[in-house]
Amino acid sequence: MFIKAQCAKCAVKPEKKACRVEDGNGPDFCPTKYGQEIIERANKQYQNPDVYEFARQSSIQEAQCYANRDRKPPVRQPTKPRIKEIIEFAKKMEYKKLGLAYCAGLQSEAGKLNKVLEFHGFDVVSVVCKVGCTPKEAIGIKQSEKVRIGEYESMCSPITQAKILNEAKTDFNILLGLCVGHDSLFFKNSEAMATVFAVKDRVLGHNPLAALYTLDSYYEGLIKIQD
Repeated sequence: MFIKAQCAKCAVKPEKKACRVEDGNGPDFCPTKYGQEIIERANKQYQNPDVYEFARQSSIQEAQCYANRDRKPPVRQPTKPRIKEIIEFAKKMEYKKLGLAYCAGLQSEAGKLNKVLEFHGFDVVSVVCKVGCTPKEAIGIKQSEKVRIGEYESMCSPITQAKILNEAKTDFNILLGLCVGHDSLFFKNSEAMATVFAVKDRVLGHNPLAALYTLDSYYEGLIKIQD
C-alpha cells in the first residue's frame, strides 16, 4: 500500500520515533512503519558491493565528526567542518582524482578549495559553470530574461561541467555554489558520485538556513500572505 511520507510533520519525540528506536512509534504517514516493501527493496540495494562500501564509509565518517561518543548520557560534540569531512571521506574511499564543479561567482572560494584539496594530495579537475561560453540564446533566453539586459551572456552549462569531469574520469565530484536547477542537471549527468561543499544563496551569504532560523521574524513573509 502506498504511503505518502510526511516525516517533516512528525511530532513523535526523537527517543520514541519508529525510525530511531526498535518498536518505536509513528503516525499513519510513517514510512518506517508502513513502507516495509520499499524499505526491503532499498536495503537489498545496499548489498551491492560499491554501494555497500560507500554507505559504510559514509556512516563511519558521520560518527567520526563527533567527540566523546562513549559518554553516557550522550552529549553531542561536533568537531569537524564540512571541508575536513569531505577530505577524510575521500581518503577513506581511496579516491585520487576529485572533480570540482563551481559557480563563476565563487571563483575566489573555488581557488581556495582547490588549494586545500591539492594540499591533501588530491588531483583536482575544476570546471567553472560558464565553460563553453555558449550564449543563453541557445536555450531560448530573451534579452529581458538575462542578468545583464542588452549584453552578451554565456549560459551556465552544468551538463558540460559533468561531461568534462566524466571525460577526466574523476573518482568523486564536489559542487560549489551551482544555481538551483543547474545543480540538478549536474547530478543527473555526473557519472561519479557527487557531494555538495556549499550551496548558493546570493542574499544570505550562501547560508540558506538563515531564512528558516528567522522564519518567525525577518522572513515571516515566507509563511504569511502579503498584500
